[in-house]
Order: sequence, then C-alpha cells, then structure tokens
Amino acid sequence: MKIIADYHTHTIYSHGKGSIMDNVMIAKKKGLKKIAIADHGPKHISFGVKIKEFSKMRREIDQINDTIKGIEVLMGIESNIIGKDGTIDVPKEFLELFDIILAGYHYATYPASWKDVYPLTIVNGLGKLSKSWVKKAEKINTDAIIQAMERYPIQIITHPGAKIPIDTHRLAQAAVKTNTWLEINASHGYLSKEMIEIAKEHNVKFVISSDAHIPEMVGEVEKGILTAQSAGLTARDIVNAKEGE
Repeated sequence: MKIIADYHTHTIYSHGKGSIMDNVMIAKKKGLKKIAIADHGPKHISFGVKIKEFSKMRREIDQINDTIKGIEVLMGIESNIIGKDGTIDVPKEFLELFDIILAGYHYATYPASWKDVYPLTIVNGLGKLSKSWVKKAEKINTDAIIQAMERYPIQIITHPGAKIPIDTHRLAQAAVKTNTWLEINASHGYLSKEMIEIAKEHNVKFVISSDAHIPEMVGEVEKGILTAQSAGLTARDIVNAKEGE
C-alpha cells in the first residue's frame, strides 16, 4: 500500500516548524501527488492560525500551485469543534477560502460559549475519573461531532478518539451519511485498530495522515499503514492510497 496524498500537515502559521513551501517540497521529494496545509483553527489557544492570515495563506498557496508542478497543494484547516451543537471555529464567511476542511477535538480551545464549557471540558475531565462519566462524555462528544459534520462541509474528522471518548458505531454511520472520511493518524495512533474494525463494518472511507508538525515528517505514515492493514483495510478502503509499495 502506498499513500499518494497527505491531507494533514502543519506550518508556522499555527505551531508547525516549517513554511508552506517547506512542506510542499518535502512532499514532492517523497513522491506525493497532493498535500494539504491544515493548520490549527483560530480558537486553539496560543497555537491557532489567525483569521487575518487566511487570505495571505490563500495567496501563498495559489502562487505555489502556479509555480510548482507535479503536486497539488490544498488550503485546509484543522478546525476545532468548540460547541456542543457542533460549532467549529471557522466563521462561515471564510469557509469558501478553503479547499478542504478538517475538524477534530483538542484541549486548550476557547469554547463557542460559556454554556459549552461544562459539556465539552468538565464532563470530559470527569470522564477520566469515572466510567459513568465516560458514557456521558461519549454521548456528548459523538453528538457534537455528528452535528458538525451535518452543519459544515467537513471532509475529514481528525484522530477520532485520541482526545475524547466517542461512539465509533454512531460516528461511522454519520460519516457514511455525510460522505466524511475518518482519519487514521500516524502520529496520535487513532483511529485505533479496534475502532477501525468497527467503522469498517459500516463501509466508512478512511484517510491516513501524518499530522506532520515539522517538514521532514510530511508523508511519514508507516505507522498508520500498519494499523490499517492490521485491521484488515486495503487501498480500496483508503481514499489517499493505492496498491503497491
């Protein structure tokens, strides 16, 4: 199995260590056909890309696509799910700037409102202490992700289950309905093998990503491939893969 696109990479616009061009040139050198620049959403405390930088990034990526041949560069963002109702931290008026929208849950984000602090922060914290709270958190989290997929043009849910408990069956069913890909993240180790096996029952489409924060890690997805294969996936199940070495 060979990965031909890396849809989840970070740059200095959030808390990556390289420029957009740095990531692109490494991706091209490694034989990738596509790369997405998916920096953290603006509500990620200290790390999020600034909204005022969106247009600058768009111009930079357009210029790279005009000058660098043999690879397509997508402007993406790893938006944060910051509301119990699925609200993400990209204002709707800016969504059209992006070629691909990723979404996930992260710690240390500003909530959509103070009403969202309890369900998305406190309940998840209590879930680390008690199994009864884990089930409550799982339902809240899964509901929020599903509503985000229904409300926004999200293409990828990043590292499901890495930060918070989720109901993989329900998430997978919603992903199929909304044509959303579930990420096998080579950095975080999620989706886990067990979660992939559950999601596969629902005919989900998967994507394997590096989640690179330094240019050298762009396209480094071997751990993700091994996890996918151990769960019985083939290149037909993975949107950015093809058969072969």
